[in-house]
Amino acid sequence: MALPDIRHRFGYLFLVLAVGHIILISAQVNSSSGVPLLQAAVFGAFAGIQQISSGLVMGVRDVWNGYVALRRVYRENEALRGEVTQLKIDLQKREALARETEELQRLLELRGHVDLKTRGAEIIGGSAAPDFRTVTINLGARDGLGKDMAVLAPEGVVGRVVLTSPTAAKVQLLIDRNAAAGVIVVRTKVGGVVVGSGDGGLRLDYMSATAEVQAGDQVISSGTDGIYPKGFPIGIVDSVERFGRRIVLRPAVDFSKLEHVLVVVGRPPRADGEGTE
Repeated sequence: MALPDIRHRFGYLFLVLAVGHIILISAQVNSSSGVPLLQAAVFGAFAGIQQISSGLVMGVRDVWNGYVALRRVYRENEALRGEVTQLKIDLQKREALARETEELQRLLELRGHVDLKTRGAEIIGGSAAPDFRTVTINLGARDGLGKDMAVLAPEGVVGRVVLTSPTAAKVQLLIDRNAAAGVIVVRTKVGGVVVGSGDGGLRLDYMSATAEVQAGDQVISSGTDGIYPKGFPIGIVDSVERFGRRIVLRPAVDFSKLEHVLVVVGRPPRADGEGTE
C-alpha cells in the first residue's frame, strides 16, 4: 500500500519541478518585443483582470448614474404635475369668479329694470329630496323676507319663499311638484297654470280645450296668482300631446346653476291692480 503513495508523491514533486523549470526559463527567455515571457504572461493576466474589473465598475457606475438621473426626472415630473394641478385650480377659481361676476352683473341689470323692491341673496344650500325641490338663501326675517315672496333670476322665475328664520329662508323652486304659478302663452295670450313635475321640468295645466299651444311657445308669468310679478319668463313649450292635452315646458331658469337670486320684498301688484306691500 505504501508503493502507490510514494509514486503519487514523486509525481507531484515532478510536476512542481517542471512548472518551476518552465517559470525559470520564461523569466530568462525574452519575447519578440524584448520583454521576458514570464513578465508578458503575468502582465497579460493582470491586464485581463483589470479590463474585467474596469468593465464591472463602469457598468455599476452607469447603472447608478441612470438611477440618479431617473430619480431626478421623477422629481422634476412630480414638480411639474404639481404646478399643472395648481394652474388648473387657479384657472377654475378664475372661471368661477368670472361666472359669479357675470351673474351678479345680470342681477344688477335685472334689478334696475324692474319696478319692484328687491333684495339680492346667495344660495347656501339645497334639498336632498328629489321630489321636493327647495334651496336655502342667506337672507331671512331680519332682512324683511316673509312667506310667499317671489324669487327671481335674470333668466326668469325661480320660486317663492315658503319658510323663514331670522337669518335664512327656504325657497320652493318652481319645478317642485307642489309648486304652481299663473301663466300666459305669449303668442296666443291664453292663460293657464304651470305646475312643477318634480323631475326638473314643468307642466302646463288648466288650459282651455280649444287653446292653441305648440312647441316653441314662450310662457311668462301672468301675475294672477298674487305671488309672481307679471311678465317674467317661465319656460318654453317643449312638447304637446294633443289627445291627453299634456303640455311639457322646459324651464327658463337652469336651476342646477343657480348661485344668486333676487327676492321681491313684499307682494307684487296683482294683474287686476290689487296688491299689498
